[in-house]
Amino acid sequence: MKKILSITAFAVGTLALASCSDFLEQTSPSEMNNTTVYGSTYYTGLRVNQIYGGMGQDRTYSQDWVITTNINSDIELVDGLGSNVNQTTNVRGTGNYNVSPGWSNLTDQWTQLYGIIEDCNDVIEGVRNSPLFEEGNPSRAEMGRYLGEALTVRAMVYFDMVRYWGDIPLKLETSQPDLSNAYLEKTDRDDIMDTLMVDLDEAITLLPWAGENGYSTEHVTKGYAHALLAQIAMTRAGYAIREKAKDGYEKAPYSDNNFPTMRPGASERKALYERALQHLSAVILSGKHKLNPSFENQWYLLSQQKLDLTYQENIFEIPLKYNLTSELGYTVGVRLAKKTSDFGYTNSTGKLKLTAPYFYSFDRNDLRRDVTCAPYEIGLGEGASEGTHSVENIIGDKPFGIYVGKWNPRWMTSTWLADNLVAQGKHLTGINPVKMRYSNVLLFYAECMNELSGSADGTYAGSAGLTARQALALVHERAFDDAHKADAQAYVASLPSDKTGFFNAIVQENAWEFGGEGFRKWDLIRWGILHDKILEFKRTYVQELTDGKYPTKVYFNYTDESKTRIDWSSVTWYTPADEVNEADYDGSKDWFGKSNPNDPDAKTDNLDDLGSICSGLVGVGTYQDPAAGENDVQVKNRYIFPISLTTISDSQNKLYNSYGYDK
Repeated sequence: MKKILSITAFAVGTLALASCSDFLEQTSPSEMNNTTVYGSTYYTGLRVNQIYGGMGQDRTYSQDWVITTNINSDIELVDGLGSNVNQTTNVRGTGNYNVSPGWSNLTDQWTQLYGIIEDCNDVIEGVRNSPLFEEGNPSRAEMGRYLGEALTVRAMVYFDMVRYWGDIPLKLETSQPDLSNAYLEKTDRDDIMDTLMVDLDEAITLLPWAGENGYSTEHVTKGYAHALLAQIAMTRAGYAIREKAKDGYEKAPYSDNNFPTMRPGASERKALYERALQHLSAVILSGKHKLNPSFENQWYLLSQQKLDLTYQENIFEIPLKYNLTSELGYTVGVRLAKKTSDFGYTNSTGKLKLTAPYFYSFDRNDLRRDVTCAPYEIGLGEGASEGTHSVENIIGDKPFGIYVGKWNPRWMTSTWLADNLVAQGKHLTGINPVKMRYSNVLLFYAECMNELSGSADGTYAGSAGLTARQALALVHERAFDDAHKADAQAYVASLPSDKTGFFNAIVQENAWEFGGEGFRKWDLIRWGILHDKILEFKRTYVQELTDGKYPTKVYFNYTDESKTRIDWSSVTWYTPADEVNEADYDGSKDWFGKSNPNDPDAKTDNLDDLGSICSGLVGVGTYQDPAAGENDVQVKNRYIFPISLTTISDSQNKLYNSYGYDK
């Protein structure tokens, strides 16, 4: 298997100086030779800062790798519907798995991510060859921490790349001036992940826990290295579409004949889950990370750009820089639809949306629903002029148009607000992307325990003393206030004990906990159920429409006499419109039930759009049969993205595409 790196991928590596958080020094040591840089802990620290700086680019973690590369799933959709799905060089189409190898973003993503890897390779080689890292040197521990950071970030970036592109070149050394080692063939993704886990084993011995040695959760730390290793091990144990069949691997029920979806055999999977459990248990037993008792406060602090030093639920936040980086709260989040005197300039948060079945899947008292799902915009009242006071407007009959509420302008800083009030263009938020939360660890742990012990309540050597059910309970019960905690406990107690039944509960809890965060798609892939869950979402939507679960209209009251702020506790989300006394409410809005196919007067736009969603993966279906077109897709289960034609052209015949893409 052959594939290569673009020359430009390495050129940017030592030059990239994108901004990151305030704690990062921005002085560049790039003009110094390696002897000078790695002969000083100070300059080595600056060189490590450049690694973090590379994460602040749009095609890395300021935008793409926290938003657009992570869609679509069964609950998260790009805002490309109908004819938009045919835009194969625009995220609205590519999010629906309709992507052309000619899309320029693919080139830039490849180049910039390999640039981060090149920076990591430079630090890794520099520290290993430094006299300061020799045994007995008083600076060895500090230099070791820098080495651990570079190893961990490199593992994170490679892991993201193999999930997106499949087999890619594995380059673990810096480029030679003559580029003699720049053009490499593909390495099987399993071999890459095996290598990354070995690197992380070393990094764990070098890194401090968050809160130690001046390391906050804006650094990769021992906890993140443990959790990332576990995540890689579980992905390695899971399903992936392959360029060819592998001996000893199991084929998925839904699989392409030429490019099979496969996972390792039972004994290898068991060993990988045991390895993951070991590292997840280490995080849990350390006591360094806990759940913030308030799910809302977890997201409020992120919008405030404040680190949670009490619970450290966010095990690793990529440090970005206010006003220079981060599309969170701009490209995804609560929509500022019009320029108002309260919030100023608009945003463009339509890129990522949530769905009607997802909104209605939550328990009515689950506090995560109203933090995660924002079925409203902040705009103007009817007939109001731009720049006047803002009004909350329910989105109406847009079942695939619910905004993600976790990034909320009402929670952002006074500095952001002052700047946004005078902004005339895109205003970047600086909000840190979260690569791992403690709730990820707990649900990964629950999955491992269920898999290894064979049940929700079984024990297993190497555990942290929690059963799978107990770990899931910590996540689920946190989402309910004291008045409804007993109901949450009753739900967890009612979950089945058998392995399959409890696994399904983990899949559902994953949806409720992580909606909009970009984790869901990758978990569904490794579980081998991405295709199935997308079709399930479509069928559920139609069934809930026809069952009348969605009202045709919702009614609500306002909290203020000027009727600008909705009393969200008053909204009749669950009450049929014909059972509502209109006189009891201040306002109303058409709702999802307007599209009921049993109603001869129903609007059909949403039903027509349903078939286009994820059409590159599941085909163009109909609302009567969402799977009607699945045999028309070019390659079954093709969630992998192609290598860009530009990158292939620059590769000196080392790179090519598989999975039916243009080579």
